[in-house]
Amino acid sequence: MTLLFTPIKIRDVEIKNRIWVSPMCMYSCEQQDGIPNDWHLVHLGARAVGGAGLVMAEATAVVPEGRITPWCTGIWNDQQVEAWKRVTSFIHSQGAVSSIQLAHAGRKASTFRAQSGSGSVPLDQGGWQTVSSTNEAFPGYAAPRELSTEEIEKIPADFAAAAKRSVEAGFQSIEIHAAHGYLMHQFLSPLTNKRSDQYGGSLENRARLLLDTVTAVREAVGEGMPLFVRFSATDYVEGGWDQTQTNQVATWCHERGADLFDISSGGLVMGVKIPTGPGYQVPLAESVKSESHSPVGAVGQITSGAQAEEILQRGLVDVVLIGREFLRDPQFPLRAAHELGAEIKWPVQYERGRFPSA
Repeated sequence: MTLLFTPIKIRDVEIKNRIWVSPMCMYSCEQQDGIPNDWHLVHLGARAVGGAGLVMAEATAVVPEGRITPWCTGIWNDQQVEAWKRVTSFIHSQGAVSSIQLAHAGRKASTFRAQSGSGSVPLDQGGWQTVSSTNEAFPGYAAPRELSTEEIEKIPADFAAAAKRSVEAGFQSIEIHAAHGYLMHQFLSPLTNKRSDQYGGSLENRARLLLDTVTAVREAVGEGMPLFVRFSATDYVEGGWDQTQTNQVATWCHERGADLFDISSGGLVMGVKIPTGPGYQVPLAESVKSESHSPVGAVGQITSGAQAEEILQRGLVDVVLIGREFLRDPQFPLRAAHELGAEIKWPVQYERGRFPSA
């Protein structure tokens, strides 16, 4: 069997293959209430039908003000939990594992989705005051309010409460979003964290919020549930967040109960040159695994089964997370299995020989 279609077990959960759906924001809560709807059911469900081993829901806010846009999903109330149950139930019915990315957008919150406008949503149009490690604005967005020390201390409990709701909603694994310039990343990077309290300065202090959140979430979900963390491994800016810091904080997160690291890059600042290309972020993930001795997932322009298999065969990545290619082809794993000659179970509705004549 190819490595790509070899099961992987993380804590109490076995995942049937190593092709996972990367979290992708849909901005499709049309009632602006954070409640997933038919779009989310069909979007995520189709990838489960298509053979993904794990299907991860988009960045889902742990509090209302943590949403990237008013159209983003949330998991801070019971109505959202009930709506997510329909999605997770279908994912499970197709033999896939459900996962959710818990997030807080910080200073990159309260923005328009692309089809509705640009920049920050004004307060009189449903926007809200954003918060961050800093009072410096992300370019083109409204300035955030700098969080007080006391406010920061409460954030891990928000993530823990959301994690408990995620379990109730049927999710089988959880990812903490600490990448792409959102709140956790804003605290990690010295470019956006110039605080003088216990959450700023040294690497240990800048990582404190994330580490406390990992601890709180692990306590909330128990020992059996897989817990992932997504990092941007570098800001691509001298003096910013970088690979060495990522490797160290991943090691600390692993000690606190995180199981796997989903490694991306960038997103904190504008105007940087990102060296994109097929598999361009794979070396970042390989470095984290080498230094933290923890499982990692690779992301970024992985577009074929052969490419994904080659990445795994190198031995320094444990899974691949696919984004855009899953948008182009919801049945990507079925196609990859065919290309690689792997024998996998198709949905019974799709099996050859079952189609009636027209």
